Amino acid sequence: MKSWLSLALLCCAVLCQFAAVAAAPRLAGAGFTSEDFSGVAPAPIQLSTQCPPSFELVDQQCKLVNLYQQYDSLQNKGVGGTKTALPAARDGFSPQQIDLGRFLFFDPLLSANKQQACASCHQPDKGFADGKAVSTGAFGQQGKRSAPTLWNVGFLQKLFWDGRSPSLEQQAAGPLFAPDEMANTPEKLLHDLNANAVYPRLFAEAFATAGPIELPQIVTALAAFQSSLISLNSRYDHYAHGFHQALNETEIKGMNVFRSFVARCAECHTPPLFTNQQIAVIGTPEPEGKPFDVGAGTTEETAKLRGGFKVPTLRNVALTAPYMHSGRFTNLEEAAEFYSKGRGHAVPKGEKLLLHWHIWEPKLSAAENQQIAAFLQTLTDQSLTPQLPQQLPSGLPLPAEVRPQQASEQASQQTQQAISQAAALATNEPLHGHPLQTTHQNGLQRGHPHQTTQSAKAQN
Repeated sequence: MKSWLSLALLCCAVLCQFAAVAAAPRLAGAGFTSEDFSGVAPAPIQLSTQCPPSFELVDQQCKLVNLYQQYDSLQNKGVGGTKTALPAARDGFSPQQIDLGRFLFFDPLLSANKQQACASCHQPDKGFADGKAVSTGAFGQQGKRSAPTLWNVGFLQKLFWDGRSPSLEQQAAGPLFAPDEMANTPEKLLHDLNANAVYPRLFAEAFATAGPIELPQIVTALAAFQSSLISLNSRYDHYAHGFHQALNETEIKGMNVFRSFVARCAECHTPPLFTNQQIAVIGTPEPEGKPFDVGAGTTEETAKLRGGFKVPTLRNVALTAPYMHSGRFTNLEEAAEFYSKGRGHAVPKGEKLLLHWHIWEPKLSAAENQQIAAFLQTLTDQSLTPQLPQQLPSGLPLPAEVRPQQASEQASQQTQQAISQAAALATNEPLHGHPLQTTHQNGLQRGHPHQTTQSAKAQN
C-alpha cells in the first residue's frame, strides 16, 4: 500500500513538472536564465568528444557507417534495386567540430537581429524545413524560395534550389549574409563571436588553434554539423534491407508505381537517396501573383536550364510541406497529381522551356497518386535527430521557432525521470539500475537496427 501511495504522489509530481517545463521557454524568452530560478550558474559548456550516432571515431575523425555501404553503386547502370549504394558522404570532421556546429546552428547570435538562427528556417520537428511556402528573414522579409530539408545533406553535390553551391561550407555562408535571410555581415559576425565569453574557447578546442575566430572556421563547423544529419532508418530502409513486413500492401503498390516506367518518379528521385542530384526543368507553376522563377537558368550559358531546379531528396518529405521551390503544392497528393496531368501543362504563356525528357503524360489514376503518397510516408525517419542545446554559448535563448520543441524535449526527459523514480520506489529497486535511466550508448540499443554507430554524444 505504501509503495502504491508513493507511486501516486510521484505521478502527481509529473504533472507539476509538465507545467513548469512548459513555462520555462516563455520565461527564458523574456530574459530569464536558469540562474534566475536555481540560484546556481549553469555548468560551463563543453564540446562532445564522441561522434554522433551512425558515425564511428577513427583517428579523431567521425566516419559514417551504414548498411548501404555493403552494396554496389549504380555506376550509370540505371535506377537499380533496393540494395543499391548511396553516393559518397561528406564526413571526417572531429566530434568537437560537429558539436560546435550544433551550437552555432541553433544560436541567434549569428543573425543581425540576434533573434534568428539557422534553425529558424530548418526546424528539426519539421524535417529541418520550416513549414512555409517561402522562408521569412531576420527582419520579416519574404524569401524567394522554400527552405529545403537538411536531412542527408552531406551526400549532396549541389546545394540551394538552383544548385549554385558545390559545398556545404559555401552554402553555409549564403544565408548568414543574405539581406533577406539572416542579414549579417562578416565583420559583425566575427566581432560578435570573438567578443563572446565562451565561443573563442570552443573554437580553439574544435580547431586546435590559437588566435581570433575566422570565417572559414565558422562555415566548417556549420558544415560539420549538417553533415551529421543522417536519416537512413525509415520503414523503407527496413524493407530495402530485407524486412518485407515493414511496408503494407498499399505502400508496396505505391513503391511499384513510383519505380514504374509509367510514372518514372524513380528516374529522378533515385533510391536510396531519392534524388539523382541533377537540375531538372519540369514546368512547376508559381503561386498566384508570383513572377516566374528562372531557377538555374540565370545566364546565357545556362539558358537551357531556365525554370530548372535541383531534384530534391524525398527523405522525410512527409514532414516538409508545402512542396516545390515555391511551396506551390500543399500536400503529397497535389504534388503527385502535378506530374500526372501531362508534360508542360502549367508552363506560363510566352515561356519556352526545355522540359526534362522524363516529364511526360503518365495519366495516373487518383488511386495511384494516393498510393505514391502513401509510399512517400514510409521515407520518414527522425530517429537520429540531434538534441537541442540546453544553453547556448551566447547566453541568448533559442530562436522562438524551436522553443516549443525544447519544452517538449525537457518535459519528456523530466517525465521519464519521474516515472523511473516512481517505479523504483514502488518496487524498492535502486534508482541507478532502472531501465528507464539507462544511458543508451549506440544506435542498436536505441532501436535503430540498420544504423551502426559509435556512441551517442553527451550533449549540453
